[in-house]
Amino acid sequence: MRPERMQKLKVAANLGQNPGLEYLQECWDDDPALQIVIKKLLVKFPQWGIAIVDGVLMKWND
Repeated sequence: MRPERMQKLKVAANLGQNPGLEYLQECWDDDPALQIVIKKLLVKFPQWGIAIVDGVLMKWND
């Protein structure tokens, strides 16, 4: 499961396409290694409007 998710996150990083909060949350909950990738994505793409607050992903404009 991790290789497929990692690939999708890499594509998102290369294209700047937001994979969606639900998908990111699913990856975040399932795999600590993917949390590192997601943190880097959120720093790179603040326009996605997703933040990490107390270890939880959420829309920052909500």
